[in-house]
Amino acid sequence: MTAGPTILASGPWAADEVLSTWLEEPYVAADEATAAADAAIQQLKDRDSPSHDGLSTRLASHHVDEQGRLHLELEPVRWALRLLPGGAARSMTGQCVVRDQQGRWLAGRRASWVATWAGRWSLGAGGAVDPGESPMRTLERELSEEWNVEAERLQGLSLVLLPSDLVMFVGVAWLPDGAEVQRDPEHDAHEWWPADVDAWPEHAEPTLRGLARAVQGVA
Repeated sequence: MTAGPTILASGPWAADEVLSTWLEEPYVAADEATAAADAAIQQLKDRDSPSHDGLSTRLASHHVDEQGRLHLELEPVRWALRLLPGGAARSMTGQCVVRDQQGRWLAGRRASWVATWAGRWSLGAGGAVDPGESPMRTLERELSEEWNVEAERLQGLSLVLLPSDLVMFVGVAWLPDGAEVQRDPEHDAHEWWPADVDAWPEHAEPTLRGLARAVQGVA
């Protein structure tokens, strides 16, 4: 049986309640992981997907203090390691779930040419945490880049370890009344799914339904 996600810490947190410190030296992966990352990048090139590599962010450690604030110790890491199933080396990504004033959920279908999650539906906006960036800032940036919109209210909700060894910082953005989204080229379709998760369309994957229910339990 495949292990599911592990909740490392739960909020909610405001922006000033997520505190980051940075280690100077990049994380050094084992030779086998480095070779596998090289191969993963080549596979992206072979199918004409974006194959840029570089530095991203890794979670070195974390704790929640007595006031409930989340402290993250972060370090630079090679971006391509996040592509390895079961070997992502705790690379960090941000996932910004987006809701409107009626409680509906913004879903976008990833274009066929993108490097990850190609052709599949996802909730809101997401992407790698850049070096030197707070994960809360990642949520804001990805929301702006992918949907050209700003949140009226933004909360950090949870820190989650996925079975791939990728660490996901999950937050929720509530849009102002009347806000209109404009999708970026990385999406070829988008929909507003009902507030009631049980009323979602058939193409909503179980992982997305589970994420939404987890958000409802915290936000």
